Amino acid sequence: MLSFATRFTVRTAARLAALVALAGAALLPFGAAAASAAAAASAAATPNDTKPVYSDAAALGKLMFFDASLSASGKMSCASCHSPSHAYGPPNGLAAQLGGPDMRSQGTRAVPSLRYVLNRTPMWSHAQAASMSERLSETDNAPVGGFGWDGRFNRLQDQASFPLFNPDEMANKDPAAMLAKLEHAPYAARFKEVFGQNIFLDPTKAFAQAMYAIERFELEDPSFHPYTSKFDYYLDGKLQLTDQELRGKKLFDNPTGGNCASCHIDQSGADGSHPLFTDFNFQALGVPRNPELRANADPKYFDMGLCGPLRTDQSSDRSNCGLFKSVSLRNTATRHVFFHNGRFHTLKDALRFYVQRDTNPAKWYPKDAHGKVDKFDDLPVALRVNVDTTDEPLTRKTGERPVWSERDIDDVAAFLATLNDDYVLKPKQSK
Repeated sequence: MLSFATRFTVRTAARLAALVALAGAALLPFGAAAASAAAAASAAATPNDTKPVYSDAAALGKLMFFDASLSASGKMSCASCHSPSHAYGPPNGLAAQLGGPDMRSQGTRAVPSLRYVLNRTPMWSHAQAASMSERLSETDNAPVGGFGWDGRFNRLQDQASFPLFNPDEMANKDPAAMLAKLEHAPYAARFKEVFGQNIFLDPTKAFAQAMYAIERFELEDPSFHPYTSKFDYYLDGKLQLTDQELRGKKLFDNPTGGNCASCHIDQSGADGSHPLFTDFNFQALGVPRNPELRANADPKYFDMGLCGPLRTDQSSDRSNCGLFKSVSLRNTATRHVFFHNGRFHTLKDALRFYVQRDTNPAKWYPKDAHGKVDKFDDLPVALRVNVDTTDEPLTRKTGERPVWSERDIDDVAAFLATLNDDYVLKPKQSK
């Protein structure tokens, strides 16, 4: 079996990050490259105190994004899970949100933020060497890109449609059920004006246009990529970070310490674009199983990321099992749920796990029937080899000193708080 450690090294990550930076818009999903440029221009031209100007499709998409009547329950919209006032992430600390026809069904994954990544996410790819000998070498690349924790969507339209039919979310039976609701929405007449008076006579076309409208809203609205954090102003030379924040950044960047920046890139792009704090790569961190997820009551159930259960096209490659996408850390200090399974509820606990996973595993994992710490317990035993134990700081042994002290964790948390949007730049700070 090809282990995660073999496939994903710091050198490979750096090489891939450079490729993403150089390729830029060429790696964006179809149609999103131009949209990315247009959205960036719109964001730059739209002051925070003025309303953005939408295309007709985007204006409709906004109405749909906030419309709970499009769900089976009549109580859940896109914004219910992706709350604008919470950086388009979850509005609470639930490990997974509740939905379904009666709003009592629980999902299986934590809700990721939609902010910043929608117009700059590369398409899913997994470039592999032609020969098996080269694949077994350290030069083989890790998977990258796509929307969602497992990257299974290459188009925003497809990503937007999934919650509409997920029985644990908006729970529509099929597109016809959703379109019946849309046809009776207060803005249905406007929908027909934009897409044609007979649009609902062609359900396939009507649904495609509805998803296109949501996509346009997500790409055109500046609130999805405001770049108004303290860190953004720091990059622009408008202020200085505090000593604590700078210490945190140094710890974050240190390749022999936290090594966070190897996946959560914090350097500006070659074109001067501000960093997203993700390289869109996939990795297996061995996050502990979360008893808060109802699905985990079944001991045979495992969420294995790239190889299932939601994504199925990569399941034949067992080395993909347990890999989830590295998310953007922008606004992470505002969250109350962390990692794909929502196992942690404070930023500092998430950081502690990251640096203490191997030095004090008994703190994070349960014991098995024989009294032994059941490390990496959220994967089947045979697949735990995929968990990263090669890249710092995931190389430590039980009893060793963690790379970060409690003070270090405080400093890193302070640095990450500079990534929160809506920082108020004081007159004396601005040059």
